[in-house]
Amino acid sequence: MPKMNWNFPAFRLVALAAVAGLLAGVTAVYVMGGADGNTSVAGGEESVCPAKAEKIAALEPAIGGAVAAMMPAETPQSLEDLAFSGPDGTAMTIADFAGKTLLVNLWATWCAPCREEMPALDILQREMGSERFEVVAVNIDRGSDDKPGAFLQEIGVESLARYRDSSTEIFNTMKTRGLALGLPVTLLVDGEGCLLAHMNGPADWSGEDAQELIRAALPANSS
Repeated sequence: MPKMNWNFPAFRLVALAAVAGLLAGVTAVYVMGGADGNTSVAGGEESVCPAKAEKIAALEPAIGGAVAAMMPAETPQSLEDLAFSGPDGTAMTIADFAGKTLLVNLWATWCAPCREEMPALDILQREMGSERFEVVAVNIDRGSDDKPGAFLQEIGVESLARYRDSSTEIFNTMKTRGLALGLPVTLLVDGEGCLLAHMNGPADWSGEDAQELIRAALPANSS
């Protein structure tokens, strides 16, 4: 498994991700922070999840360290309609994971910071994945499954299920909703498909900081 370099200079990440995005036909700029995108909610009132303020507030003490860039949702919009393909190619949405807390990550093989964080996401899934929680890493490379599949095999990713959206529509939807400024994009979603927190840019998901955040997001009766 390749060693992740979390001190990779930010200006190099900007250049690499931007150039790769142009080559791939998708606007991809590495963003470390930025304004909370939840001020733009698609779909009107039906997209807003009610009564989530207390749950989101409970997350804030767990946001820090390696996951300090995670931003609590100001408007807990519903993400149930986010669509992509499952490991067997079957069409699915976030609604298919009802009852399960999710860390949804959008990534591509041409995105340098995405490539660096995949092993960490794999570790998080291996150590915390259960009937109550899953890392849903959705690859948005265009074309066939060959390139992303070969990359994951090469770096030894074994625990992550292979979710895909070769149309990149999931990224465009998140961009329209003000949640995607570039890649990678990570969304923390509760069992009702409601956004709890989000971030743009990579993080080290392999350590205690990430696990503490996930434990804080799980329902109180989860083990």
